[in-house]
Amino acid sequence: MKSFNDGYAANDEFQTANSGLQRGELVRDLLRQRLQLPVVPTHSLARPHLDALVAEALTPRGVTFVEAPCGYGKSHTVAMGVQAAGIKDEGIRWFPLNSQDNAPTRFLSLLSVALDIPESSESSLQGGATFSDALAIMLLGLKKTPAEEHSVLILDGLHHITNPAVIALIQQLVADIPSYFSVVMVSRQALPYETHALELENRFTRIGVEKLEFSRSETFEFFRDVLSDQQLTSVAIDHLYDLTEGWPTPLALYRRDILQSTERHTVSETPGVERFLKESVLGNLSPSQVRALRAISELGPCSDELVLALQSLIPDGVMLPSDAYERGLPLKVMPGWGRWYRLNPLLVEWLKAPVMAGYADRMLAASQWFGSRDQFPEALKYSLLAGDAEEVIRIASEGSEALLLGQDTASLLRLRKSLPAPLLERSSRLRIVYSWVHAIGGQFRQARALIDGMDDASLQEHEARIWALRAFILRGEGQVAPALEMAERALSGLELSTQGQLVTEMVRASALCASGRFTEAREANRAASRLAREAGDSGSEALAVYSHARIELGKGALRHAEQLLRTGLDTVVQELARPARIGETRLQLNLVLVLWHQGRDAEADRLLVTCGRHAEQTRDLGLLLAMAIRVLMCRSQGRLEDAFVWIGRAERTMHTWQVDESLYVPVLEALKASCWLALGQLESVAQALRRLQPYREAGCVPELFPMMPGLLDCLQVRLDLARGETVRAREALASSRKRYNEAIPWGVDIHMRLLEAILVSEDKGLAAAQKMVLAVVSEAEKEHFISPFAELKLELRDLMEKAYNQLPVTAFRAALGHLFGIAEGKLPASLAEPISDREQSVLELIAQGLSNQEIADKLHISLHTVKTHARRINAKLEVRSRTQATVRARELGLL
Repeated sequence: MKSFNDGYAANDEFQTANSGLQRGELVRDLLRQRLQLPVVPTHSLARPHLDALVAEALTPRGVTFVEAPCGYGKSHTVAMGVQAAGIKDEGIRWFPLNSQDNAPTRFLSLLSVALDIPESSESSLQGGATFSDALAIMLLGLKKTPAEEHSVLILDGLHHITNPAVIALIQQLVADIPSYFSVVMVSRQALPYETHALELENRFTRIGVEKLEFSRSETFEFFRDVLSDQQLTSVAIDHLYDLTEGWPTPLALYRRDILQSTERHTVSETPGVERFLKESVLGNLSPSQVRALRAISELGPCSDELVLALQSLIPDGVMLPSDAYERGLPLKVMPGWGRWYRLNPLLVEWLKAPVMAGYADRMLAASQWFGSRDQFPEALKYSLLAGDAEEVIRIASEGSEALLLGQDTASLLRLRKSLPAPLLERSSRLRIVYSWVHAIGGQFRQARALIDGMDDASLQEHEARIWALRAFILRGEGQVAPALEMAERALSGLELSTQGQLVTEMVRASALCASGRFTEAREANRAASRLAREAGDSGSEALAVYSHARIELGKGALRHAEQLLRTGLDTVVQELARPARIGETRLQLNLVLVLWHQGRDAEADRLLVTCGRHAEQTRDLGLLLAMAIRVLMCRSQGRLEDAFVWIGRAERTMHTWQVDESLYVPVLEALKASCWLALGQLESVAQALRRLQPYREAGCVPELFPMMPGLLDCLQVRLDLARGETVRAREALASSRKRYNEAIPWGVDIHMRLLEAILVSEDKGLAAAQKMVLAVVSEAEKEHFISPFAELKLELRDLMEKAYNQLPVTAFRAALGHLFGIAEGKLPASLAEPISDREQSVLELIAQGLSNQEIADKLHISLHTVKTHARRINAKLEVRSRTQATVRARELGLL
């Protein structure tokens, strides 16, 4: 008998197939019927970026491998990409494979039909040639045939091929394909042979699940007609995307059900989706293998080691997650977790009903497995799922602050709803644990309610822990001075754990950084780093690096911050098997922030896709930062409609997560105001700033957005400027500087100096403003800090166009030229001798048509001095008259 996990036949089972078939057994005319192009659905979603990806890979002798589980539209993607590449139908050789093609002779015959080669393989075999020789003869004949057009050979269904002899033929075919051919291989499983040689030759392109699955925006586009008919709401589509993670076929089947059926189902109960999951996804598994997969679905993220630890509690034996992944089932490797996997949430929902016998025992065993590795959040989660009250209390007593290092606040918060109230009454430590969980999740009122409900004896017993928790809550609410005071009180206590001290030192560092006390903040961070090393946990160290990078960002040291963040990420990923830590996602998000500040949008976008999704799946509040960066990127690119879509998504997500408004409302209102300002909707901007006034008066400094108070002040100045109220704008800017004193963040200072230059251009003329802009550019260039220029793009456009020619030729200058649309080739030549500031003032008044005497009166200089300046201006501009001087100055961008 075959073993439980034996999904493939042994090599001796192919001996009959490998011995060859009798002549005439394969009929070429019948085989041709299989070589049909797949039909592309008429209502499929346009995905031009994916079409372009496939088309670009179809180079001479190029090899494209499309790998994904069932239902990801692999064949559809290839068909659309080939069409986008402009390859004619006669040049498309579509070769669908099935399990019967494990016979080498049958495979060679099908290949000869696909490539329009005469019956050479059979005659070669009958003459004693090996399979490899027969294929070599076929390919040699193909190379001798002159080719008029580029062709593509598509091997669709490669996962059906398990015979080593046929696999070797495919490898030979790919290696020796003629130069006018490209090869595309489509499979549910990884390639059964090495590809590094092809990769080193730049001939290999892999397209996987991450490219094939729908993005959130594509999901909305796919359901646009359903949404417009109000058959689904945007909230429902959001949930649909979260559940399917963009799995195309279930989404298409669900959309079809909505359009054709009057009865509404959940996606997992839709008849078409159920048949797809049962017959297409799980159809090749035995009942015992399906039960083993159900055990994996119970666990959520899991590793082979964890499943093996539960082996005795799983009926009929186990299927390891790595085996399921290799079989082509819809599992994903957890990014940053090492060899951990998780099933698609839709399949999890379908597999988990009904609950299998022994569920509580398996959850308790999983809790003990995590507990033995000091992984408290996961241990607590599974003990709660097991319903073991004593184990829950025991775990909470062992490590409450250690839960801060966990990433899984989403599951802990979900379990909070089913937590029996008497359990919280029995254990003050459990109250503290769940107060931390609520605080980490941004639910500060609920966190306070739990600790406020403790009796006096418990409050006194856990005094330092509660002070640490209150400090964390206060900093989360944006209160800097109270958070700092409470943190110092907590650190003066005696019973605070190592993790508790670590988090409290980071709260201190954050509060000190927000106060502009960077030296003291760095000292607090050094203390946190020391405690992280004592904890001996990579998650703690990642949090300490995150804290250090935030300080460097506050100081404006973008390059140093990037180095810290990349080093921290490199260090963390070296640990092969671990649960995720919140610090890892925060490191990634802050790296995205650095990249955005430096205008490296393409790099930021790629990283944002990964860490944004991870933050969303794990309910990390860093998602708010990810969405805010998305808004800012859309705004700087002029995609204001997309920017408002992201603001709406962020609002819905925070509301769904029941996050306190104090954490996200100021951020989103500020983003709305910035976008409305770009649209010229000044009354909407004013309304947003009025809603923000209470937060500004309270001096709130959000932990994730420490520059926000200063940027809100800048928004007010920009609104005043847009209304033409320059006096009020100048007063607001001066007031803001005075309030900050010397503690103004570097990034905010750059914003304010640019606004000051704009005000000076209004009052004192272009020359003085240009000098200020040149000084700011010189300062920002040190860190390639381009985001303030992107934010103030509308206000700065005229000034930058005039000052651009005076900037030194550097990469930063080129980036500014690209941002403001200033083409290098169109720039006028610079003057041999520049116009002085006083000459510039005279020139501007000449351009306004003032006489020499009027200019002298206005500038409070003598008439003789005006005439001297005018002569020098004419000489420098190489003109003879006032009119010519004005025309030439405009050509040079001086006016």
